[in-house]
Amino acid sequence: MNELLQATFSSVNLIPTALLVFVLLYWVAVIFGFLDLDFFDVEVEAEVDADGVSSVTWLNSVLAFFNLGKVPFMVFLTFLALPFWAISILGNYYLNNDYALLGLLYLIPSFIAALFVSKILTRPFVKIFAAMEIEHDSVATIIGQVCTVILPANPTELGQATVTTKGAPLLLNVKTTEGSAVQKGETALVLEYNAENKFYLIQPYQIL
Repeated sequence: MNELLQATFSSVNLIPTALLVFVLLYWVAVIFGFLDLDFFDVEVEAEVDADGVSSVTWLNSVLAFFNLGKVPFMVFLTFLALPFWAISILGNYYLNNDYALLGLLYLIPSFIAALFVSKILTRPFVKIFAAMEIEHDSVATIIGQVCTVILPANPTELGQATVTTKGAPLLLNVKTTEGSAVQKGETALVLEYNAENKFYLIQPYQIL
């Protein structure tokens, strides 16, 4: 254990260790509610020149290859930091005798190897976050739509309503705003989505 601690905080492993500590502190802050999951989320936007050709297309392709942009940035960084740290520790332990310059040179292949490991580790999360994005888009589409009540609802009791779409009607769990109520067959306007309790807030609305 002492040998691992010494290797962890040695000069040749200081950069991957610092990255790993940063990631751990971030998740502690998220767990205790000090930060949101998307606090450090970043997006790479392509800049288009006069000829209409993106100047960063190649960069976007590289980032997409490693699943950055398909999963939140900090999730990607977490699965990058851990293998980067482990590969650096093992590489310097077996191949380096605490030569600082050689250790810094090892960071380059260690980082590249960690990128490919992170691609594998984040692969299962790509579909999860893609499904969440679809759900988010669906919620955004429903907000502002007129629904038809099929089960009565009020501010405290959950009811149900349907929203007409191009396909099959969507069935929503709903509650009404304070001081209002809706009965079966009435129409209402969808105001917002309560993600914590999984219901939509609606208010009575008469279609003219």
